Amino acid sequence: MSQRVTSRSSRTSQLRTRATVLAAGLGVSVALGAGVASAADTTAASGTASAVQAQAAVQAKAAKAEAAKAEKAAQTAAAKKAAAAKKAAVQKAAKKAKPSWIDPVKKYTLSASFAQAGGMWQHKHSGQDFAVPSGTQVLAAHGGTVVKAGGNGAGDGPAYGNAVVIKHGNGTYSQYAHLSKIEVRIGQVVKTGQEIARSGNTGNSSGPHLHFEIRTTPNYGSAIDPVKFLRAKGVKV
Repeated sequence: MSQRVTSRSSRTSQLRTRATVLAAGLGVSVALGAGVASAADTTAASGTASAVQAQAAVQAKAAKAEAAKAEKAAQTAAAKKAAAAKKAAVQKAAKKAKPSWIDPVKKYTLSASFAQAGGMWQHKHSGQDFAVPSGTQVLAAHGGTVVKAGGNGAGDGPAYGNAVVIKHGNGTYSQYAHLSKIEVRIGQVVKTGQEIARSGNTGNSSGPHLHFEIRTTPNYGSAIDPVKFLRAKGVKV
């Protein structure tokens, strides 16, 4: 009787031991599976975060490049605008700047013109007449050196009355005739706009005016159209 009980007890103990081992094994397996799953989730999350960071870095780099491009474009536009403004200012200043040549008198009326025919002259008229009252200021139309000054047309003949001739650069001379008063002397250097004489009615003249010539030599016979010449120099005659 005692042997059977012992045998049964032994088998029961063995079965319990096996069950315990199986249960323990099953628990280990479950725990291991959970750990693997947790590790997999962590790896996936880490990979996603890395991808997001990489994308953010690319976007940031692209945004920076775009900002730099926009800044460069703005700087270029600003430089062009500044250059255009500077050019406009220079052009405006050039328009306001006084021409290097001027009218020989102010507040005048044009009368006898260049190459005009008439009984007043032995040949055609050699200059341009500016009708002004006697005593009007006569100005140097351009800077230069006085090469002729005096009566008898300063050597060109009595028809001119009192006269002055100024030598300018590039083989150009200006002549002023029928003067009532001469205020310069031969060899004197004068500036553009400087008073050189007073208008009058001396010589072969039908009324007070300034006879003005542009010549290629200091002497009579080399005159060219003075109005055309002055207008080419920017003077509004």
